[in-house]
Amino acid sequence: MTIEITRPEVEALINQRLQNGGFKDAEDVVLQALQSSPSKAATPSSNAAVAKDMVELFAPLRGLNIDFEADRSRDTGRNINL
Repeated sequence: MTIEITRPEVEALINQRLQNGGFKDAEDVVLQALQSSPSKAATPSSNAAVAKDMVELFAPLRGLNIDFEADRSRDTGRNINL
């Protein structure tokens, strides 16, 4: 099987993982990503627990070096003249 990466951002992410170490080649990066992500067949059942917040929702992505900030921007609000 031959896989062609056509999106520059995907290629950049793979190269970043290779430079950070822990992977021997691009195939190893893809293998790790596939093993750490749920398959389509593993959809949550109706009895599955629902993530309580964004941090819990994205917990499986922890360690993938993705720029993700769980803190919300505080809305300063706006003046309301009544």
